[in-house]
Amino acid sequence: MNKMDLIAEVADKTDLSKAKASEVVDAVFAAIEAALKKSEEVRLVGFGSFGTTTRKASKGRNPRTGEEIAIEASTSVRFKPGKGLKDAVN
Repeated sequence: MNKMDLIAEVADKTDLSKAKASEVVDAVFAAIEAALKKSEEVRLVGFGSFGTTTRKASKGRNPRTGEEIAIEASTSVRFKPGKGLKDAVN
């Protein structure tokens, strides 16, 4: 399922137009993104939690040359599925 499929599904289930459903889906994604930018956790009970984690700077190797390179510290997004989602999938 891609974003357009999701918008179509939301439009069908809520009797909204696809344009309005697109606005709703975009607003939800924007709200999640804004919270994660502030390093806040987003909990959707029964579905799961989005959070950020920080990776420390480290050293790695270029596989072609074997040269050692510095890998910068970064922030990544993590998703932990909730019990309801796990149960629905299994």
